[in-house]
Amino acid sequence: MIIRGKSGIFKPQVFNTEFNIVPSTFKEALQNNNWVVAMQEDYDSLCANHTWTPTSPPSDIKSIGCKWVFKNKCNVDGSFQHHKARLVAKGFHQHANIDYSETFSSVIKPTTIRIVLTIALSNKWPIHQIDINRNLFIFIYQN
Repeated sequence: MIIRGKSGIFKPQVFNTEFNIVPSTFKEALQNNNWVVAMQEDYDSLCANHTWTPTSPPSDIKSIGCKWVFKNKCNVDGSFQHHKARLVAKGFHQHANIDYSETFSSVIKPTTIRIVLTIALSNKWPIHQIDINRNLFIFIYQN
């Protein structure tokens, strides 16, 4: 069977050059209102989810910095969807049991979702789903 990819036939993706520009610094992002809105949405989401607890660091420990990461999200056809800004810690400066005692990642693998749903269904637990800020959250309650 001959497929388009093996024949060298590819469907061209349409990219809007206006939205392909991604700021590399915080100062650049502040000059565009779309990026300011994206940063505010991410910051509000972090605050609403109680991601961190403000504390004073010990005098002998240096604080870990953070930075903004910017990306344009596109649809499958290559058209622009939305601006995405994410505040991330500079984890490469951290040392285990000194700067942190636990880790967190907002990324979940599809395999993990399937396993959790299988366990919930086999135990007949009610499942509730919500979509917050373009991230899918599944809540499973055990009776």
